[in-house]
Amino acid sequence: MDIQFPPFLRQGDEVAIISPSSKIDKRFLKEAKKRLESWGLRVAVGKHAGGASGTYAGTVRQRLNDLQEAMDNPDVRAILCSRGGYGAVHLVDKVDFGKFRESPKWLIGFSDITALHCLFQREGYASLHAPMARHLAVEPEDDPSAEYLKGILFGELPVYACETHKLNRKGTAKGVLRGGNMAVAYGLRGTPYDIPAEGTVLFIEDVNERPHAVERMMYNLKLGGVLERLSGLIVGQFTGFEEDCSLGKELYEALAAVVKEYDFPVCFGFPVGHVTRNLPLIDGAEVEFTVSGKEVTLRFLGQ
Repeated sequence: MDIQFPPFLRQGDEVAIISPSSKIDKRFLKEAKKRLESWGLRVAVGKHAGGASGTYAGTVRQRLNDLQEAMDNPDVRAILCSRGGYGAVHLVDKVDFGKFRESPKWLIGFSDITALHCLFQREGYASLHAPMARHLAVEPEDDPSAEYLKGILFGELPVYACETHKLNRKGTAKGVLRGGNMAVAYGLRGTPYDIPAEGTVLFIEDVNERPHAVERMMYNLKLGGVLERLSGLIVGQFTGFEEDCSLGKELYEALAAVVKEYDFPVCFGFPVGHVTRNLPLIDGAEVEFTVSGKEVTLRFLGQ
C-alpha cells in the first residue's frame, strides 16, 4: 500500500491537542499549547483532553469524540496526542476516516499512541512518532527533539546521524519505516492493524518491560516469520527496568542473539523511546538506513 504524507504545516495553521489514552496534568496541556503557539500555530484543546475517567482521560466515547472531531475538522492540520499510558486500543476499531481523507493531517505521539500509528498506516497515512505534551512543556526552547518535530511539521525532513554500538550489524537498507512501542505493537499481532513485515525498517522501544518479556516478544516476531522479511531493524531505548539474571545476559545481547541469523542491518541504542533524546520518526516514510563502523544514519526520502 502506498503511504500518503499529510500536508506539511504553515504559519497560522491549527493543531488540536487531545488525550486518547491516559489522563494528564492540565499544566502540561497549558504549557504544550504555549510551545506550539510560539511556533506560529493556533491551538485547540480537545473538550476532554484534561478530563478523567479512572486512569483514562475520559470514557471511551469521550476520548473517541475528541479524536474524531479533530480528524473531521478541515481546519485542523495536526493532532498532538497529549500522552500515552494506556487506552488508545479502545478506539482503533471505532475511528471513521471518511472526512479525514478530504483533509489529512499529522497524528503526533508515541508509546501507547503506537496503536493509532498502526491504524493510520493501515488506512494509508504517515504519522509522527514523536514527543508529546509533557516534553514540550518541560524541555527548553532549544531542545533538539522538539526542534526536529517542529522542522518536520513545517516540511524539513531530517537526516539523523547517531553513535555506533558494539552489537550493531553493518549494512544499508531502503524500506518503509514502521514501528513504535514494542508491547503495544505486540498486542496488535494477528489483527488487521499488525505492522506489515515485507520491506519494513522496523523500530522498537519500550518502558517498564522486564528483559525476558521483551525477548519473548522478539521470539514471537522470529517464529511468526516477521524478522526474516524485514529490511532493517532499529532497536531503540528500553528503559524503566532493572537488569536481572533471567536471561543470563544483557537485554541488547539477548535481542542480538535472536536476530543473528539474518543479514539486514541492525543498530542498537538508537535515540527513540521514553527518554529526553527521543528523535521524531515518520511512521510510514520511505527511508535509507545505514549502519557503518563510524555511525548510524537514517535518511527520510519523502514521497
